[in-house]
Amino acid sequence: MTTQRIEDYALIGDLQTAALVGRNGSIDWLCLPRFDSAACFAALLGTEENGHWRIAPTGAGNCTRRGYLGETLVLESVWETGTGTVKVIDFMPQRDLAPDVVRIIEGVSGSVEMSGTVRLRFDFGSVVPWMRRAEGHRLAIAGPDSVWLRSEPEVRTWGQHFSTRSSFTVAAGERVAFVLTWHPSHEQRPPRADPFESLAQCLDDWAAWAARCRYGGPYRAAVMRSLITLKALTYGPTGGIVAAATTSLPEDLGGVRNWDYRYCWLRDSTLTLGALLSAGYLEEAAAWRDWLLRAVAGDPADLQIMYGLAGERRLPESELPWLSGYARSAPVRTGNSAVDQLQLDVYGEVIDSLHLVRQAGLPPKPHAWRLETTLLDFLESKWREPDEGLWEVRGPRRHFVHSKVMAWVAADRAAKTLDSDPRLIGDAGRWRAMRDEVHREVCDRGYDPARNTFTQSYGSAELDAATLLIPRVGFLPPDDPRVIGTVDAVRAELGHGGLLRRYSGAAGTADADALGGVDGLVEVDGLPGEEGAFLACSFWLADALHMTGRTEEARELFERLLALRNDVGLLSEEYDPVTRRHLGNFPQAFSHIGLVTTALRLAGECTAG
Repeated sequence: MTTQRIEDYALIGDLQTAALVGRNGSIDWLCLPRFDSAACFAALLGTEENGHWRIAPTGAGNCTRRGYLGETLVLESVWETGTGTVKVIDFMPQRDLAPDVVRIIEGVSGSVEMSGTVRLRFDFGSVVPWMRRAEGHRLAIAGPDSVWLRSEPEVRTWGQHFSTRSSFTVAAGERVAFVLTWHPSHEQRPPRADPFESLAQCLDDWAAWAARCRYGGPYRAAVMRSLITLKALTYGPTGGIVAAATTSLPEDLGGVRNWDYRYCWLRDSTLTLGALLSAGYLEEAAAWRDWLLRAVAGDPADLQIMYGLAGERRLPESELPWLSGYARSAPVRTGNSAVDQLQLDVYGEVIDSLHLVRQAGLPPKPHAWRLETTLLDFLESKWREPDEGLWEVRGPRRHFVHSKVMAWVAADRAAKTLDSDPRLIGDAGRWRAMRDEVHREVCDRGYDPARNTFTQSYGSAELDAATLLIPRVGFLPPDDPRVIGTVDAVRAELGHGGLLRRYSGAAGTADADALGGVDGLVEVDGLPGEEGAFLACSFWLADALHMTGRTEEARELFERLLALRNDVGLLSEEYDPVTRRHLGNFPQAFSHIGLVTTALRLAGECTAG
């Protein structure tokens, strides 16, 4: 089983898929040819027998140091050994036809003996391919998958225990490159890429992209690294952005809170668009807008909370019993049954996203307004119903306050859009009436005057970090006593080691006394076990503190969150302040969106709601 912590991994990718590289020089996760394809290296969720590719000095452990080369996604890992120093440069060039993984080993000083092991296992570590030599290289084939492995200059390789081994020595100034190329097994081998030319081109491509960022304020390096990560999680052909590069990294070590995040969530749209637009990435924002319009087209009753990379609707959830799970956190899942949940907040998020795009001046798209009004008509008839809420609880439906607030956002943004462009057709008066009715009901049924806080759902005692977004979306002004009371209550009751949990039930039954004696905590989400502090919510707390006039506290929290990033600037979904470990899928778009938004908000340069 892998000994690497979640935070020991770095990300490389080609804007269509991504790999995780450990500090020990092992690629333990890679899905080909797309983010949501089956993995050919799945040691991350099992053992080395489930597939990995390690290159490191013979007998060495973790690298001495590592980092990305400038503002790129090219990773450099350095080992200092008793005989010399060597570095391994890992990257995936933006593809023309087939995906390539390139690993360049370069001698820095002295002479270092290197060892390599490639253990290919298709279909999430379950299929051992047929290996043979072809044209002087190694070729692996099984079913629909075919992988070529070659080196420049040629390095001797041999088969051992259903893996391909290599051993070679690099002296100062010498370079050896390995290239792994995937293609469908029924197609001809794609043209060979020159690894050294690919490196130069990859560096240029990322540098040119980073140069488009117009943000130059405080924390720019952290903001840029998060923007690069968001770009790396973008599926280039469609503009969709996946929530994370992985599936089933646990929110609770050893537990069952393991989900597949290799899909595109609608609720990320408003936050992602705000971050991209604020940083000047209009092209990416437009691509995401276009993906959004394609994905949600159709009957508004069929709107889903998430879609596949190209807008696919069917994402059936299944379990992979042959994988033991990261830190024995089983089951390992692919697909996500939350796709079938009713989450009314997504209607507000879609309409808010399109409103934000209009405000940014992006060219309008045909039929976008008609889609918005159709969605709003449906929401007008459904907003009074209970739903599963943004946290995708697998317990009973409730009247979640955040869902109602986002229904208010939908009506508010539609009315404002019509006011700003009278050429559009709609009934602003009816939408304002809906907006006002939602507002009255939330303030009446979702607010606890005795505790001076909004609650997670109508009539409940539980709190929810999502209520911190109330001033951000404009439902109430930041100086409203109910907003200030909610910020204080959420921080006090959901605080976890100075960070923030998502909601009361996320703490598990063991924390019931600490949370005011709330009964039935596990039943909130229908799952056993505990989870860590949710990093996006912790960024929301920093935003709320800043908006309510406590900017110094906000900055202190933000800088603490920055310190949680791993050595190459990446964040997972959650963090456990007790064990000081990252939890959940990695790297997590939601966390990096939070980092960008909070940094820009503190600098006064955020356009997001």
